[in-house]
Amino acid sequence: MGALRRYGRAVVGVVAVLAFGIVVHGVHGGGQGTAGAAHPSAATTAPPGAASPGGSPAASPSADAYAPARFAAQVRSRAGQAGIDPQLLMAILYNESYKPHDPAVERAWQQLKPDAAFGIANMHKAAFDDTKVGRDFAGRRWEELPDDPDLAIEAAAWFLHDLAAQLPAHPAAALDKDELLALGYNAGAGNMLAIARGTSPGPAARSYLDELHANWAKAATALAQ
Repeated sequence: MGALRRYGRAVVGVVAVLAFGIVVHGVHGGGQGTAGAAHPSAATTAPPGAASPGGSPAASPSADAYAPARFAAQVRSRAGQAGIDPQLLMAILYNESYKPHDPAVERAWQQLKPDAAFGIANMHKAAFDDTKVGRDFAGRRWEELPDDPDLAIEAAAWFLHDLAAQLPAHPAAALDKDELLALGYNAGAGNMLAIARGTSPGPAARSYLDELHANWAKAATALAQ
């Protein structure tokens, strides 16, 4: 009976996923420091708010509950602890809000795609497990991210901190630190470092940066509230 109940929940969740018109792709939250991450130019992207089959923007019934602006206090606090720009962290949350973050939907999708990302910052398990080592959330589990936005934000902030520690002192790229960190969050440290050393960003990387730039002012507004 337990197996049947789990199957039933998965079916309901998958129907919800399809209804929301989720576009799953290999870019958002895709690299996060993992080995073998796709090169930015090889990945695919989908615009935030992709249309559902009915033509309306994809959204969860509880989308407002997971809107990045609702977590401004946590973003300010966690970014401060990790020594990163809170506007960068908030803009990344907006970049990663292209899919619903309802916990039931995320878990239903993860049953179909075990390597899916969890939480409002779209973090993969390997990235979370690497980031939590030695931190005050070391005892927490990746599976908790969908239910705990503050934990998701804390982990994302420290992941960005760890990426920043890997950047060369004088990057050759015509990108600023926040742009490089955003690319690292999206495509992994290896791709970030390649771009920092002068490799030209591919289409997927440029698309992610375009989204970051589009969300930059929105992030500032959210943090000012």
